[in-house]
Amino acid sequence: MKNITDSFLCLSYWPSAGSFGFDTDILATNLINLSVVLGVLIFFGKGVLSDLLDNRKQRILRTIRNSEELREGAIEKLEKARARLRKVETEADRFRVNGYSEIEREKLNLINSINTTLEQLENYKNETIQFEQQKAIHQVQQRVLQQALQGALGTLNSCLNNELHLRTIGANIGMFGAIKDKKN
Repeated sequence: MKNITDSFLCLSYWPSAGSFGFDTDILATNLINLSVVLGVLIFFGKGVLSDLLDNRKQRILRTIRNSEELREGAIEKLEKARARLRKVETEADRFRVNGYSEIEREKLNLINSINTTLEQLENYKNETIQFEQQKAIHQVQQRVLQQALQGALGTLNSCLNNELHLRTIGANIGMFGAIKDKKN
């Protein structure tokens, strides 16, 4: 067996070129085999590898473009949402201001309506009091008149005799007859 250092240090020793055989020096043959395999891989694999890298690059660029489009769409939607929010806030402020003024107007209308109703109730109360007073006065007058008539009848009955009574009735009938004739 050869020494490992012999194959690296003694570069002037090469076997004869005319013979074909197996080289038993594992380290030297592995380096040559590796370099040949790497050369073949680089020569033939370069196209496949570049195609894979190009495909990967295209996918990455497509993903970046899609992301940019999505980002622009999101920004556009965000701006639309902000504009809508501003519009809604403005409308809400307008409704709030209109609502407050409407509330104040309704409050004043309610106060005026209540005042009108109170005035009407006061007038009804005064009319009712006046009506009740007139009714009470009329009742008192009726009672006084009734008592006066009863007193007068009592006095007349005690003072009148039959003859005076018949003359008074006759005179009253005569007065009623004269009134009746005037109407016809």
